[in-house]
Amino acid sequence: EIVVGSNMDRIYLVMEYVEHDMKSLMELMRTKKKSFTIGQVKTLLRQLLSGVNYMHEEWVIHRDLKTSNLLLSHEGVLKIGDFGLAREYGDPLKPYTPIVVTLWYRSPELLLGVHEYSTAVDIWSVGCIFGEFLKLHPLFPGKGEIDQLNKIFMELGTPSENIWPGYNDLPLVKKSTFGHYPYNQLRKSFGSDVISDKGFKLLNRFLTYNPETRISASEALANEWFSEDPQPTPRENFPTWPAKSEQNKAPPPKMTDEPDLVLPKQSAEQIRLMKELKVDPRKASAGGFALRFDAPRF
Repeated sequence: EIVVGSNMDRIYLVMEYVEHDMKSLMELMRTKKKSFTIGQVKTLLRQLLSGVNYMHEEWVIHRDLKTSNLLLSHEGVLKIGDFGLAREYGDPLKPYTPIVVTLWYRSPELLLGVHEYSTAVDIWSVGCIFGEFLKLHPLFPGKGEIDQLNKIFMELGTPSENIWPGYNDLPLVKKSTFGHYPYNQLRKSFGSDVISDKGFKLLNRFLTYNPETRISASEALANEWFSEDPQPTPRENFPTWPAKSEQNKAPPPKMTDEPDLVLPKQSAEQIRLMKELKVDPRKASAGGFALRFDAPRF
């Protein structure tokens, strides 16, 4: 909603208030040694995929999907935010800058310098977020582009022409030499106690090197993992956590009879009334306003 102030040069965007961003919420959960259940992860991921699928059907690439750009309400509704890097795409593909998407969620093709890309870059980010929902830690927390690639290669194996046709022709591959890592060690980080075989296969489909064969949002929504037990948690059954804006708030002042907290010239009856009405004496006068107790007149 757009609101205009007293002058036309004062224009405001008024948006829905959503209590959490997923990054801050997961940081809070880590400190309290909490985690999402598989049912909750399914509900979160399915909502994320629904939003991504809608964007892609409307020919929009988000290009910056990450946990801090995902919002979660107390009603268990997940929303995608921050479309500042979003772009329309089409066929044929337009050349874009590869310097998009926050590093930890950036796909290998972007890291390796491609300029023509499509919805698959968002899908890789969804895979990173999926893994983060499960572990509450970033999947590939690199410190720079080369370190980011190495972290991906250490977990998923070093790509080759066999699994990614055209890999040897990518800009950065021509300029650099990467260590050879065996193919896919990711299951060691996501054991059967964390996610089932079907769920792990879905995670791998998101994190497929070749963007041409990476799963789409619509395909992922139909994946059998969502229908196996445990079932997705109904949104109305989602737990709630204190909103970020409510954390670290100073507690409200306690009611007290100490003389320095009582307004001057207040009788014992007035003090009794304020306590009965739960009015803090320190707040009974402010900004030129004061509570006044008058005896009723008949």
